[in-house]
Amino acid sequence: MIPLALLNTMTASPVSSPTVQTIRAIPITAEAFSPFGQLILPQPDHVPFHPGDAQLQLQNGIPRFYIMQLHQRGRRFHEITRHGGCTQCLGVLEGREWFLGVAAPSDQPDPRPDEIQVFKIPGNCFVKLAVGTWHVGPYFDEETVNFYNLELSDTNVVDHTTCDLLQTYGVEFEIV
Repeated sequence: MIPLALLNTMTASPVSSPTVQTIRAIPITAEAFSPFGQLILPQPDHVPFHPGDAQLQLQNGIPRFYIMQLHQRGRRFHEITRHGGCTQCLGVLEGREWFLGVAAPSDQPDPRPDEIQVFKIPGNCFVKLAVGTWHVGPYFDEETVNFYNLELSDTNVVDHTTCDLLQTYGVEFEIV
């Protein structure tokens, strides 16, 4: 596994002086993504359920599976969110490359900036975020992209904790 210090190009900044720090997107692999959830890759139809399939936790409500149409938002972010009551699956419909920032679930109220990683995800797979995984995105370079999203019907109402990295740490990230 590549050390986090080599993945991120960051300049330290005091909280009182907001700065933009670049964060390098790395190609996703199952091993690199495992602290945050699962990378789900194509498989033959006849394969029975196994550990490589998405291990979902959606028992706390009504599952919602929908298509989110997102418009280009650039590659900067200063907020990161987590859901403590369910897993979440995200994938792109048109086979385009996209980016997702993540930090592992923890007992801490907010992730530290140096815990955040960004993955470059090809359009032939999807990710399942573990319960409590901090995440930001999807980000992409096209004008509009459609993503499928599987979570609970009320996830974004009752299970949505956000950390404002700019307010908490004085930092905003730009994905490179």
